[in-house]
Amino acid sequence: MFAAFSDPAKKRCWFAEGERGPIEEFTMNFRVGGYERTRSRFVEGTPFAGTMLTNETIYQDIVPSHRIVMAYTMTLGEKRISSSQATVEFLPTEKGTDLIFTEQAAFFEGADGRQIREEGWRELLEQLASELAR
Repeated sequence: MFAAFSDPAKKRCWFAEGERGPIEEFTMNFRVGGYERTRSRFVEGTPFAGTMLTNETIYQDIVPSHRIVMAYTMTLGEKRISSSQATVEFLPTEKGTDLIFTEQAAFFEGADGRQIREEGWRELLEQLASELAR
């Protein structure tokens, strides 16, 4: 499961690709201090049709197969909407690996907020589960 977060091709499949809109940029340098950037434009029929969504991440701590800590910001158009620190933990179990995701976030005026962010991560983790099931 760690490879789904650390391998750029694998992460792009479940994290960047999707129904929101076409990916205009996905770059990833997976190392402590490394940078990840995803840019996509919302498609017609969505609340933010035509607007660019940018996610910029800095990896703070990486313990292979155990933990990833990252700080990231999200920008909608030209407006920064949030800043977060997130930790992904991988815990071995008898049946495989449990993933624990913890996020601390600051949402700025008019931003997506806690409920929408939870929904977004839930969808991403469901896409991850589907990708791992292949």
